[in-house]
Amino acid sequence: MRRTLALAVCLALGIALGAFGGAFAGEGGGDHGSPSSHGELVDLTYPFNEDTIYWPTATEFTLTEVAEGETEGGYYYAANDFAAAEHGGTHLDAPVHFARGGDTTDEVPLERLVGDAVVVDVSQRALADPDYLITKADLRAWERHNGRISRESIVLLRTGYGKYWPDARLYLGTGERGPDAVPKLHFPGLAEDGARWLVNRRAVKAVGIDTASIDYGQSTDFLSHRVLGAANTPVFENVAYMDQLPSRGFHVIALPMKIEGGSGGPLRIMAVL
Repeated sequence: MRRTLALAVCLALGIALGAFGGAFAGEGGGDHGSPSSHGELVDLTYPFNEDTIYWPTATEFTLTEVAEGETEGGYYYAANDFAAAEHGGTHLDAPVHFARGGDTTDEVPLERLVGDAVVVDVSQRALADPDYLITKADLRAWERHNGRISRESIVLLRTGYGKYWPDARLYLGTGERGPDAVPKLHFPGLAEDGARWLVNRRAVKAVGIDTASIDYGQSTDFLSHRVLGAANTPVFENVAYMDQLPSRGFHVIALPMKIEGGSGGPLRIMAVL
């Protein structure tokens, strides 16, 4: 089984790199898509730096220089230490984050992280209502215009909040930090009925969103996290640049840092158009 998964991922990567000439998107703060005669790769990951948005109570990202410059041996050498919470920036929520016995970060099967994908765009409504919940009705309405969401798809939910990154005040609803800031969070998320419909009726591989949480900012019971976790469905949060994606007809490759026993971790995610 492990060999089969490895071959499948290598094949997917090989096809992507061969078709698109090895041109990766979004490096160095430039364009996030690299066109070729066959399509493009779109980097859906925010860089990790001092501006990276984290939950108000989470440890923020820090990069500490260990060495930089010429050595006594006459060659250049650079190295850094970094520290951060698992959950911040573009990252994975492993099922165990809200489901006892669910997959940890290192246990999420590779086939859950690679596959056909769709973008469900509710940005017009979500930008008008910071507490907007994406419901089953929204998902069904999207299907009426775009076709049925195939089983085992990766579903990306676009609220439009990516336009606010990295302004925490606009993106989260508050720029404050600490426990007292949590009740002030306002951003859209997925409703419980939407989460149940995705896992029970469409058997999706994974769900991603362009906000800080799959549950909306005012949530206190985190029902979507719990529903998706119980179904062993991984979640991608703070997914970047969804405005560069079509509604369907593309693939996603989402590879998190493989933290043994982790409840999540930094994620490098890209779309293959």
